[in-house]
Amino acid sequence: MKWPNTLTAIRHGESAYNILKKVKEDSPDYQEFREAFEDRHQDPERTRMLAERIIKLGIFKLGTGNHNTAITGAVRQQARSTGVRMHELVVLPDVVLVSPYDRTLATLDGLSEGWPDLRNVPTVEFERLREQEHGVAELYGDWRIFHTMHPEQDELYALQGPYWYRYPQGENVPDVRERMRSTMNTVMREYIGQDVMMVTHHLSILALRAHLERHSAEDFIHLDNHEKPVNCGVTVYRGDPSQGTDGKLLLDLYNEQLY
Repeated sequence: MKWPNTLTAIRHGESAYNILKKVKEDSPDYQEFREAFEDRHQDPERTRMLAERIIKLGIFKLGTGNHNTAITGAVRQQARSTGVRMHELVVLPDVVLVSPYDRTLATLDGLSEGWPDLRNVPTVEFERLREQEHGVAELYGDWRIFHTMHPEQDELYALQGPYWYRYPQGENVPDVRERMRSTMNTVMREYIGQDVMMVTHHLSILALRAHLERHSAEDFIHLDNHEKPVNCGVTVYRGDPSQGTDGKLLLDLYNEQLY
């Protein structure tokens, strides 16, 4: 069989951005903007004015890059509790591939607190497992505000759709899928017959499913809309050598919340 024995993918714990997003969405200022944004073509000047007000408030931006957005101390318990229960579902991996972002590294550390044997497993920081890059939009902390301030990007997004649209100086979904395809080529070359764990991000996990299950663009969007990976959600594929000449990785568990 050309595949790993098992492949386990875990999304990072809830990050400071996830928490700030909830605060933002509860804000009356942001709710007023969201309402205007939904009808932005009728009154673009008002929508822009409301977006500028939020930018001036400056309270919905973390002031960090995507790569060094942290998880909070309280959220660390998510990873610890997940680690405690993971040994009931999967064997100890032979290797852990982890995105080099702060929140994924901190999640792995929390998992290891709950499952101490993980500390003895070789770990590789794997840049191809990073989150989708949002480029210039990262300066705004919100894609709706970014599109309001750059209406040509809003028009391009409407034309291309969420799958094909590429953020300026950033990536689109196919870019992330290509990274995952490259990652799996490495896994198939270096870790055949081994137990592999990945600690990564939500879009990378969807890209993993899309690659292994041959999903179309429409399938991918459906997953993202209806089966989005939860924080610290655990996904497991198990190798089945009886599937074809080279065997196959079959989905055994998806997005399991263990905390």
